[in-house]
Amino acid sequence: MSRRIGTIAIFCGSNAGGHEAYAEGAKALGRTLALEGIGIVYGGTHKGLMGHLADAALAEGGRVHGVITERLHGRGHAHAALSDLEVMPTLRARKERMAALADAFIALPGGIGTLEEFLEVWTMNQLSEIDKPAGLLDTRGFFQAFLGFIDHMVVERFLPAAHRHSIVVDADPAALVDGLRRFERIDVPKWL
Repeated sequence: MSRRIGTIAIFCGSNAGGHEAYAEGAKALGRTLALEGIGIVYGGTHKGLMGHLADAALAEGGRVHGVITERLHGRGHAHAALSDLEVMPTLRARKERMAALADAFIALPGGIGTLEEFLEVWTMNQLSEIDKPAGLLDTRGFFQAFLGFIDHMVVERFLPAAHRHSIVVDADPAALVDGLRRFERIDVPKWL
């Protein structure tokens, strides 16, 4: 089975991080998606990894749709060269719009907002509210400590083991996208 993925919502840092590999990973993902004809929907800013991702995709002729909050737009944070830009009143409305536009989700390294956005769509998949694969671009092993905590949830019987593997994790953008296309839904109940 191969899913058709036309647009991927990307969650990533508005900071660039402390190592150049993070920016390079964002750029590589942006280029990969553009060259594969997959549109990007993201937070709409020019800052940090978000800006690197958008710039790389746009340079390759990719479609990049920004969804930004009124507050950040008012502060001048919107990327000026996007294919499309929507301004939403709140963060909650922004997240709902991004989820509606996306066929799949990828999180890059980032802060608590990035993690919160990713966990929300992972949970929505777990509860069968959506059927849209989600993955982590694991640049420099950034998500390994997080995945260790998820493993701890399994050991402590707060999460079924099958749900630990209900996301795709890879450091290579092309392999990650391929994994999202081949992803099959986990139908194990969440209750132990």
